[in-house]
Amino acid sequence: MNKHIKHHSITVAVVLGVLAVGAGAFVYSGLYNIGADDHHTKPVFAVLQTLRNRSIHVRSEDLKVPNLNDPPLILKGAGQYAAMCTGCHLAPGMKTSEIRPGLYPQPPNLSQTRVDPKDAFWVIKHGIKMSAMPAWGFSHDDPTIWSMVAFLQKLPDMTPAQYKDIVAKAPPDDDMDGGDGGHSHDHGGGMPQEAGQGHANTGSHERANAAPVAGTRLNMDGLKPHAVPQAEAVSNQLHQALQQGDRNAVLALLAPDATISEANVVQTREAYAAAHLGEDIAFLKHARVTTVSQGSVQQGNTAVVGSESEIRTTIKGKPVSLRSRELLNLKKIGNTWKIVAIHWQSSPLTEKAS
Repeated sequence: MNKHIKHHSITVAVVLGVLAVGAGAFVYSGLYNIGADDHHTKPVFAVLQTLRNRSIHVRSEDLKVPNLNDPPLILKGAGQYAAMCTGCHLAPGMKTSEIRPGLYPQPPNLSQTRVDPKDAFWVIKHGIKMSAMPAWGFSHDDPTIWSMVAFLQKLPDMTPAQYKDIVAKAPPDDDMDGGDGGHSHDHGGGMPQEAGQGHANTGSHERANAAPVAGTRLNMDGLKPHAVPQAEAVSNQLHQALQQGDRNAVLALLAPDATISEANVVQTREAYAAAHLGEDIAFLKHARVTTVSQGSVQQGNTAVVGSESEIRTTIKGKPVSLRSRELLNLKKIGNTWKIVAIHWQSSPLTEKAS
């Protein structure tokens, strides 16, 4: 009997060893296509989906949920969601985004899906391995994450107009003091920082016809003051509309196919209107903006307008000063100049602007 058990154990060990060697050889061979455009087989996807859902639920089930119907909490969450989440999870009125079609697995459309509060908190805070979902807990405290969860409970019932309205009223992201090294997102029309520097509205933006890599300075060479007065007037109108919170005036200046580069993300006019425009207006509401220089150049029926400004505001009770650079690409349609591309970049004013 003992000899039989011993023989059986050896057989099992050999089989397991062969399986392990085979699995190792398969992994090392690179035969499995890890590309996001080559989806898992249904059995593999089902296993991974079950593993993910159970892992999240087991770790979130003991969380204590605060009052998610608190209006200030919901309002704060609106701003957070608009700044951090719309590119992947969309917003009311958004059909898609530039990044979303290439994501696998496809993120849920949170404007149409109500998520479990505990699970949502855990995912936002800790992220999900090997997906596009980051761990926001590195840069945001628990009350801020709960504000996003509170907003998510209301989001599926909102119309596009209601969404735009609440985002426009949302407070700036106070988790992002200038220099705390937080994540990159937008609160100020044309007032983002260079990549890697903490503050609402971080990120570097592309130069018209010659986009720089992250962290490089927007090239203002060749621009002359008052070279194209009508185009420069459009730039001034844009700044004025953003500071006055006039959404319609901002959108009227943008061509239908205009793109807005913020935080290393190029948005369509529609996507910008649905989310980050409200953030920009909210940030600029209490900011003091002083234009330092402005120049332009015309090439046929197109023009480029560049400007530099100083922005001073207060975030989380601390004064913040920025040097902002902006480049606008414009096209003359009839007798009217329309903005076809916006590129924004900024850095702390304490640094030497070079």
